[in-house]
Amino acid sequence: MHIDAHQHFWNYSANPSDYVWMTERYASLRRNYAPADLRPLLEESGFGGSVAIQAREMHCETDYLLDLASQEPSILGVVGWVDLCDPDAERHLDRFSASPWLKGFRMLVHDRADTGFAASEAHVRGVKLLEAYGLTYDLLIRPQHIDAAIQLVDLCPGQRFVVDHLAKPDIKAGVLEPWRSRLLELARRPHVFCKLSGMVTEADWDAWRPQDLHPYLDCAGGVWCRPSDDWVGLASLDVRGILWGNDEGGRRLDHQAQRRRAGGHPRSHL
Repeated sequence: MHIDAHQHFWNYSANPSDYVWMTERYASLRRNYAPADLRPLLEESGFGGSVAIQAREMHCETDYLLDLASQEPSILGVVGWVDLCDPDAERHLDRFSASPWLKGFRMLVHDRADTGFAASEAHVRGVKLLEAYGLTYDLLIRPQHIDAAIQLVDLCPGQRFVVDHLAKPDIKAGVLEPWRSRLLELARRPHVFCKLSGMVTEADWDAWRPQDLHPYLDCAGGVWCRPSDDWVGLASLDVRGILWGNDEGGRRLDHQAQRRRAGGHPRSHL
């Protein structure tokens, strides 16, 4: 079964003030987005289901997604939110982990002004709790956070990590370094995986082309697959360390969804 590893759902009309990140720049996202909206795209693309990812930094977000998953067969797992820096985090983990749909957590590290937050004592302590529950931790980071993320994963050798959105490289400006070299260093850790998702958000929303993404996709393949022969591109490899995510709830920016589906490149539907 093909699984879309990154989806967002929200009831915006009921909770508009919760989505503080939906500024005017993201005004086109200010609408409800439910599994029924995704279902035609899953069927069209031949995917059997998706993983729902948190979009609010509040415990009720995790409750909302777990409840949604209990009612919607196409939601195969949930990556929720919990404040892992909270000294009382374990109590919340005990409650949430009772759900069979919970697969992991993430915090919005990429919004932190402190680029060293991922390796901070409180954060590391909280992330270390997840291993006992068998849960993953999504690393939502930007290139400037990768060094601290490396410190974090080295301090948690038994914890599985997933790098969201390829660590959000600056695709619009065509910047590859130091993103690529730092991502290569992070990928050397066998307990770190990568999610190809959210890439169009980092490109030029109005004028992006599928070929703008190719250098970043191919870097990801080279980084995670570590081929022993000459590198000839992501499409030629069995990419065991890479997950695929459409991020459709977050892709409804201007005409992005239509442009992606019409892009004509086999890797453009992310």
